[in-house]
Amino acid sequence: MAIITLTTDLGDKDIYQAALKGSIYKLLPTVNIVDITNNVAAFNVQQAAFILKNSFYYFPENTVHLIGIDTVYNTFTRYLAIRYKNHYFVGADNGIFSLMFDGEPDEIVEINIMQDLKFLHFPLADIFVKAACHLANGGTLAEIGIPVDSVENKMNLQPTVDRNLIKGVVIYIDSFQNVITNITKEFFNRVQQGRRFTLYFKRNETINHLSWHYNEVPEGEKLCLFGISDHLEIAINKGNASGLLGLNLGDSVIIDFQ
Repeated sequence: MAIITLTTDLGDKDIYQAALKGSIYKLLPTVNIVDITNNVAAFNVQQAAFILKNSFYYFPENTVHLIGIDTVYNTFTRYLAIRYKNHYFVGADNGIFSLMFDGEPDEIVEINIMQDLKFLHFPLADIFVKAACHLANGGTLAEIGIPVDSVENKMNLQPTVDRNLIKGVVIYIDSFQNVITNITKEFFNRVQQGRRFTLYFKRNETINHLSWHYNEVPEGEKLCLFGISDHLEIAINKGNASGLLGLNLGDSVIIDFQ
């Protein structure tokens, strides 16, 4: 069963998403198209990388992930098709792959498919679709591109350690307004070493207990936990943590271990 997923900033109210899906079905009518999301903020490579990095491995091997973020042609950006952990990814080489992958890809090609003149402003519905359908139909990377050795590098902002402190930042706010930081569970455990902690953030708010699930505290109470992404989240049980706690992208959080 061939699967192509979509991660784009095309939204839901214009013709672009329909044009993309229609182009896929024209080439491969039997494919299953799965929307990971079409509501990434416009051109927000970091947001798209976070979403896809934490979702692609739930899909079967050989799934093709089409990434429609900042894909309009320019002189400097390459279009790549990549095999990584037995999944395929098709997207612009704008830094998203370096943000998304924890290791080296197994194979990378620069796509050399000829573009249809009527799609010059919308390569997503032409070049990307042709590459994704080719791979979903069992084709190889070598048939659609020229091998390359590396991808454009863009580094995620990493948490730092200063004596007994972890200093992190907010990197994502989900649709429930849960606030997700760049502090991973592995990083937290490595620094914590069994010690108690206090989490400090905006408005002199603190949390000193790690929850296992959202309903561990009464409705309306704040909590922190490691969510499905394995990143530390600040949340309010059935509440809007970002709005009520005044936390926004880029805001600092500090964990003090005692």
